[in-house]
Amino acid sequence: MNRGNVQDLTLYSQELQEDMQLLVYLPANYSPLYKYTLVIASDGKDYFQLGRIPRVVDELLENKEIENLIVVGVPYKNVKDRSNKYEPTGEQHAAYLRFLAHELVPYLDEHYPTYQVGMGRALIGDSLAATVSLMAALKYPNIFGRVILQSPKVSDELLEKVSAFNSANSFTVYHVIGTGETAVKLTSGGTADFLEPNRQLNHLMKQKGFSLFYEEFDGDHTWKHWQPDLKRALIQNFGL
Repeated sequence: MNRGNVQDLTLYSQELQEDMQLLVYLPANYSPLYKYTLVIASDGKDYFQLGRIPRVVDELLENKEIENLIVVGVPYKNVKDRSNKYEPTGEQHAAYLRFLAHELVPYLDEHYPTYQVGMGRALIGDSLAATVSLMAALKYPNIFGRVILQSPKVSDELLEKVSAFNSANSFTVYHVIGTGETAVKLTSGGTADFLEPNRQLNHLMKQKGFSLFYEEFDGDHTWKHWQPDLKRALIQNFGL
């Protein structure tokens, strides 16, 4: 199988006042003569290592099952950094959303042959990275046209944002949650039920008229379930 390659880049963020590491997967047949859809993953290192997203994309491209993609992983530095940026109440949350929309996207559009329209850009995340992906699309619906949510952590803040959102036709949502996600261990200690709030989120998005794919899988809050789900998520969103 032809394998794409992964570049390690660093982009300085004015919004966050820090260097942001990026992992950029370019497919095997990459050429500036083609156009590429962007998939931006928070929890970036996890998607590349645990999710093995480069291999999944290699295989789907080889079998001509999906359109040409560039996958960009944005890793977090540590657990505290992750909650600062991804939690809707985190102190760097708003700045991280601005980084995604106003710094990362223009950088990628400048350096790669992208479509430069909302439908040509997708956000993907698991757990809290799914939360921040949805928050970014709600804030910048003209910039991001698709969102892939694997077991998002659904807070009151997120539900409020969805409730207040009025252009449900601006991006599509792919959303999965495990029926075993009723006592998810939190990094802050303790556990939380993820399943019920995800059902609330789905119900709310249905009411608002979002273009939705929703499914509950038989499993818990781990990569053991998100990794195999990636293939379907990518075909569903970028299938030919």
